[in-house]
Amino acid sequence: GIAMIRPIVKDVLFLEQKSEPATKEDKSIITDLMDTLRANLHGCVGLAANMIGFRKTILVFAVGGNMIVPMVNPVILRKEKPYPAEESCLSLEGSRETTRYETIEVKYLDANFNEKTQVFNGFVAQIIQHEMDHFEGIII
Repeated sequence: GIAMIRPIVKDVLFLEQKSEPATKEDKSIITDLMDTLRANLHGCVGLAANMIGFRKTILVFAVGGNMIVPMVNPVILRKEKPYPAEESCLSLEGSRETTRYETIEVKYLDANFNEKTQVFNGFVAQIIQHEMDHFEGIII
């Protein structure tokens, strides 16, 4: 399909709204998110769907430079080893302090809506937690 690089939403009122679970009708959002992240890789390693204008619980993150992984309706099953983190976000200026977990176990659907459960550590775990905050309307 055609790459749909969407503008990054900076409207705080929109970003503060909670996201709703995604369904198979939302499949095009996954592609748009992946395309938009690919276009923003110089300054960004993860995106939540509301950052491109869709209030759905879909996120994407980059691993190893160019591989982009989508997660649909992720749920954190387990989190271990809290630590203080300072983060910034494409949607806002500046940074804020928050608590993240070194290890998380996540249940999610992949781009084909197959259920997966996977453990993530370190920076990738941190990105996932950051994007999941967007689903709750939490902005940095």
